[in-house]
Amino acid sequence: MLAFTEQELEAMPLVEGALEMTAAVEPGFPSSWVRIQLARLAQEAEQRLMHEPNVHLRLEGLLRLFYREWGFIGDHEEYYSSDNIYLDKVLERKKGIPVSLGALFLFLAQRLELPVTGVGFPTQFILKVEWFDSETQYINPFDGEYLSKRVMGAWLKGHRGPFTELRSEYFNAAGNVDILARWLTVMKSALLREGHFTEALRCSDVVLGAFRPGDPHEIRDRGYIYQQLDCSHAAASDYAYFIEQCPEDPAAELLKLQVAELNKEPLILH
Repeated sequence: MLAFTEQELEAMPLVEGALEMTAAVEPGFPSSWVRIQLARLAQEAEQRLMHEPNVHLRLEGLLRLFYREWGFIGDHEEYYSSDNIYLDKVLERKKGIPVSLGALFLFLAQRLELPVTGVGFPTQFILKVEWFDSETQYINPFDGEYLSKRVMGAWLKGHRGPFTELRSEYFNAAGNVDILARWLTVMKSALLREGHFTEALRCSDVVLGAFRPGDPHEIRDRGYIYQQLDCSHAAASDYAYFIEQCPEDPAAELLKLQVAELNKEPLILH
């Protein structure tokens, strides 16, 4: 369980919220080591770039430093690996996915007083640069390249269908709570794919406790995790809740059969 309110999460840097969130999922997570590495990177970035008076050149310098000199890049080969989500592994491997790389870049950009914010675009996390003297720009944190709305429109059509249109709200700056909730969803999916069910259960509990209390789809997913952990009656209870809340969902009828079978299992106290 996260020991922070939504207001506290919004007030802290996104990367700090991610550390607290990950520590709640993985008690042995080396948060202190990650903070040391972040401080080291920030110090180097400030020494190299803070005295550049032109804010546009300062951003270009940070992009060059982060992606070219330090070598951070998106992981094309194992995109869905949990190593791309845990920030200690991202810092060690210098590989990640948009949200993890974006959180690191955003932390450094804010230290350099750059006008960069995070955006929860429907297909992935992106960065928005709002200049006071020129047009807004968008950056793909996966590779550090600038994004056009034409490219993002193509992403959206590929994700939601050929008739999907870009909407202005897709480019609004996202709050930390929304980003962290999506981050946790990606983390849970990766852990499930890798068979780490105990960690996935803690992930689900953090989502339900801090971000989406009572969400029937999240509780259905938790039921699946319970089932993998042989907690049959807990799984049946979560499935029954989903069926009650979402009776018209196509999965409800199948889950009714699952509940009947699970309730036949003897009660085991874990």
